[in-house]
Amino acid sequence: MTDGLPKPPSGGNGRLLPPDAGRDRPLFVVAAILVFLACIAALGARGAWLQAQRWTTDLETSLTIQVRPTEGRDAEVDAALAAEITAGFDGIEHATSRGRDHALALLTPWLGEGNLPDDLPLPLLVDVRTRPGALIDTEALQARLDAEGMTARIDDHGRWAQAVRRAAGTAQGLGLGLLALLAGAAAAVIAFAARASLAARLDVIDALHLCGAEDRFIAGLFQRRFFMLGLKSGIAGAVFAGLVSILVSLGDAPADMAFFLPQWAADPFEFVLLAMAPILAGLTAAVSARMAVASDLRGRW
Repeated sequence: MTDGLPKPPSGGNGRLLPPDAGRDRPLFVVAAILVFLACIAALGARGAWLQAQRWTTDLETSLTIQVRPTEGRDAEVDAALAAEITAGFDGIEHATSRGRDHALALLTPWLGEGNLPDDLPLPLLVDVRTRPGALIDTEALQARLDAEGMTARIDDHGRWAQAVRRAAGTAQGLGLGLLALLAGAAAAVIAFAARASLAARLDVIDALHLCGAEDRFIAGLFQRRFFMLGLKSGIAGAVFAGLVSILVSLGDAPADMAFFLPQWAADPFEFVLLAMAPILAGLTAAVSARMAVASDLRGRW
């Protein structure tokens, strides 16, 4: 005995607090599932942010000009003229006019094919791509189009970019909230399991206490045991989450669902996240177990 603490046997602290496969296996599965869900939530929030960045960049580097048909004018000629005028402005990469067939294709998913009369006037579009970082004088462009006598309206997609940013912020907030809930659930499960393990080994704990072991030594035994359990379950959950995110990224997910699914971007963030998940799981398990056991020991003696 040294400094009031019993010297551990040659087999280490595992002899004092040996693992119990019957009790540890269900806890291992539950902890692995919680780590898996936490990784999926983090990867999903990351995927939503990356997707929002791509959509925002695409919206911020494009304009759409809507040319409405007016009596006495050819809408397709006006659209071609609008594209030619726009292409001459500074910061414009290219401008492409779209004909009536393109407008019908856009309406077909909503109205069905062949449900529009051939003589129905439809607004035509001009797709404009701007150079990254370029500031387009839309007021001057609008004045130039008006001077040609055509009925045209410029949409800079600003409101859509703001909507995408809000959606990305909401997705990130939900992901972080889910992470906090899962961490709390994991801590509660580990604390419950640590108390149950303490209750099952009261004879060993009493013997250690009679030999002079302090509460922090006994709590340290549980801390190390549950750290290893959390580390192993974290590895299992992180690996499974990585496989699922890779399979989702390789599959053909619908465009309206891709925003919310975990996307594997194969950049350092994903590897760091999955590598840290087992360590965080082990630390959460160790801290929860130590606090729970220390609390029970203070109430016992």
